Amino acid sequence: MDSPFISGRIALEEASDLLDRFGDDAGLEAAARAESSRDAGNVLRFCHWRQIERVIATLSDEEVRGTVH
Repeated sequence: MDSPFISGRIALEEASDLLDRFGDDAGLEAAARAESSRDAGNVLRFCHWRQIERVIATLSDEEVRGTVH
């Protein structure tokens, strides 16, 4: 995975909230929300929840990425 793009504070807050509420299943919950948004034809919310899914993966990853100072 390359350097992740995190769109802002809201993405971090929502990812953190899902991690608190769903634990290890937070990524699955974000994916389900993205799929639901896609099925409803809401492309903006679909993209939002896919971004949250990637943020959750980034926050859950224990591998150090980038430069360590």
